[in-house]
Amino acid sequence: MIRYLKNNEIDLKKYDACIQTALNSRIYAFSWYLNCVADNWDVLVLNDYEAVMPLPWRQKYFIKYIYPPAWTQQLGVFSKAEVHETLIAEFVNSIPKKFKKITIQFNSQNNVSFIKTEKRINYVLDLNKPYETLLKSFRKDRKYRLNQIKNKNFIVKNTTIDELILLGKLHYSYLKIEDKSYQNLKSLSELILTKGTGFLLGVYDVNNEFLGGSMFLKDHKRLTYLYSVATEMGKQNHVISLVLSHVLKEFSLSNYVLDFEGSMIKGIASFYKSFGAIPETYLQFNRFRL
Repeated sequence: MIRYLKNNEIDLKKYDACIQTALNSRIYAFSWYLNCVADNWDVLVLNDYEAVMPLPWRQKYFIKYIYPPAWTQQLGVFSKAEVHETLIAEFVNSIPKKFKKITIQFNSQNNVSFIKTEKRINYVLDLNKPYETLLKSFRKDRKYRLNQIKNKNFIVKNTTIDELILLGKLHYSYLKIEDKSYQNLKSLSELILTKGTGFLLGVYDVNNEFLGGSMFLKDHKRLTYLYSVATEMGKQNHVISLVLSHVLKEFSLSNYVLDFEGSMIKGIASFYKSFGAIPETYLQFNRFRL
């Protein structure tokens, strides 16, 4: 039986255990993560937390709606057993009628062909190989860019979320990221550093000038490239390529998958593919209820 539970009714220990052991686990679905990035969230639960479907939601003009919070890409149904399409259909049909608009980005292992969805593309790279083998899969232009900056004496080291966010506001205002989303990102960064579930890397020149950097999430299966920024000088010197190369070296010969978190934008997708990443499809579901 599938039950709808409001947030204060959730057994968080059982819920997080389900996410932790799920075959299709995603860090975005943990309770601590959703507490940080979602305005509100409830959950649909199968029996005694055999499978769960988190429901992040907002309210506007007395209308409640399910939405994908900033800093989450894939949610949907999670279970330690294989999730069949019939079960996903039961979950979708169990979403309470009070939610008049629904937008769900299902994880890549949720098959939802029974409803109309929009196909979205993500890129992933398996890191269970030596760095030298991973490097062979880089596109020629990516290898060339990395060779170009070898003699620049740039340093890759831990950075702060304040530097990353300040740079984002200065150079990426066209993305129209809300202040609240930046506040959530800052809170999230503090949380992942405390929990050991992520890290922040920056690139600095010989004068310790910050040129750019990235924030990564880390769970037991997946590294997620969540947020990245660079100055104009950093872009010219391809410092984000240096960050990603550094991470690939650090986590090569591991059981991790690097999740690039996108993209549907042609230029960004090309950048991810240049590291040897392969496409992974996930589906977005939209529904309006009268």
